[in-house]
Amino acid sequence: MADTIFALSSGAPPAGIGIIRISGPAAGDALRQVSGKALPAPRLARLSRIFDPGTGEMLDRAVVLWFPGPATVTGEDLAELHCHGGRAVIAAVESALAALPGLRMAEPGEFTRRAFLNGRMDLNAVEGLSDLLAAETQQQRRAALLMAEGHFSRHIEDWRKQLLQVSAMAEAALDFSDEDDVPDDGIEARIMARLNDLVSQVEKVLAAPSAERLRDGIRVVLAGPPNAGKSTLLNALVGREAAIVSDIAGTTRDRIEVPAAIEGVAFLFTDTAGLREESGDAIELIGMERARSALEAADIILWLGVADELPRDDAILVAAQADRLPGRAGLPVSAMTGEGMGALVQVMLERARGLLPQQGDYALRQRQREGAAILLEHIVAARAARDLLVTAEELRRARGAIDRLTGQASTEDMLDQLFAGFCIGK
Repeated sequence: MADTIFALSSGAPPAGIGIIRISGPAAGDALRQVSGKALPAPRLARLSRIFDPGTGEMLDRAVVLWFPGPATVTGEDLAELHCHGGRAVIAAVESALAALPGLRMAEPGEFTRRAFLNGRMDLNAVEGLSDLLAAETQQQRRAALLMAEGHFSRHIEDWRKQLLQVSAMAEAALDFSDEDDVPDDGIEARIMARLNDLVSQVEKVLAAPSAERLRDGIRVVLAGPPNAGKSTLLNALVGREAAIVSDIAGTTRDRIEVPAAIEGVAFLFTDTAGLREESGDAIELIGMERARSALEAADIILWLGVADELPRDDAILVAAQADRLPGRAGLPVSAMTGEGMGALVQVMLERARGLLPQQGDYALRQRQREGAAILLEHIVAARAARDLLVTAEELRRARGAIDRLTGQASTEDMLDQLFAGFCIGK
């Protein structure tokens, strides 16, 4: 039998209200003991005194609720105590619950893990909830909420149903092709048509933006030769002195990464060592190598060098220090006077919005993208096979890929790492 767990599921005290959640087979008995009364009617709030069963001392007056399983958020019997949110009250109630036999404090993410294990959430909804709890911008919140509410999961469930239907057609064609009651004419063409449609559906979903890019920020790399004004421009973009500014060439030796949100879009700005042909300084050479690595991983490059040395065709050519060096090619910008800063920010925002989910769209984590790509591989292989036996086997593997996407075939290590990132009350 599973342990019964409890934890504060609302914000840390002090607060107006502190919600303590109890989940597991002994949740009902625990509620009866601390309230001194029979269980309230399911899902109806009742005002009740809360006692320490060990001493009989009154601890608080709270609203209590009872949710019999399995139709609860965790799939188990669940009780909630809506107490006053002072530190002393919460500590006293938690201490009283911990003294009850069979009850213990929940581990990080354990409520959500039980919901997953009891089929109340799939792995994609769990990951969406994780991203929702970590969301710092409105874009992050919207995309994470769509994932947590099951928009991607509904696609997966539809793919599962279609795969089962196509698999049944393939098995019928293989097992009963000699039978008069199973028409064989045209069945392979119908299978191919269904697989073509599935390929299009999965490819469309794979085009969704990256959740890591949305969560961690659009990677903007400032690059160019020494003394081009990269550090000064970085400080102006993030609104603080994040990088050391000096007239001495080679001041920036290593990458400096600074997160910032601009108009609700998360960015990760990277200042890099100045790039030049030669250097006798071993540390500077390492810095330049790291700068080149940053350029390869960049979503947006702000190039503060000359036009014919653009590191990538899509790099934004910035004519920095326009107050001192006017007339150069590129977008004229002066971090000192503010000239062109608004225009540069708008160019970055336009680029960034093309890399992020639009309103009403979700974003895919790397795990989800890799899983969908494996699913697509098997569907494409099933479509390309000349033998229906191979087609049927690839369809079976595709259904296995579906199970990995939903978490039905996930490893314990992966689940441990995911749920460890949740707070204790989740």
